[in-house]
Amino acid sequence: MGEILTAVMRWIHISSVVTLIGGIFYGRFVMTPAAQALSADARATLDDAAAARFRPVVFTAITGLVLSGIYNFLSKPGHSALYHALFGVKILLALHVISVAILVTAPKNPRRSRQLFGAAISGLTIVLISAYLKGIN
Repeated sequence: MGEILTAVMRWIHISSVVTLIGGIFYGRFVMTPAAQALSADARATLDDAAAARFRPVVFTAITGLVLSGIYNFLSKPGHSALYHALFGVKILLALHVISVAILVTAPKNPRRSRQLFGAAISGLTIVLISAYLKGIN
């Protein structure tokens, strides 16, 4: 039963990361450039509508990440000092992505594009650190 729970938690974690980071990338590198063809009023309306629809996805993904992340971390004790240092950096970057994801879903956010770009960079860095950490356990 423990192996099944571990597999489910890993799936929730990866699915939540893919959803959150994928949404951020889509927002920044697809929606933002496509919306530039619209008038300023239409662009603002589209941005706010898209942000409002992304908000429940963001909170669901954050919940999945936090709960599964805690389980995954606590289920594998005894890591090296290097692991913990990199894990700390990963958590700080994750907090950045989470806070930006919440901020970009707020209505009338003039900095949305810039915030999404920074969160996309942080998200890619998290994935890189995670891939490395998986190898060093």
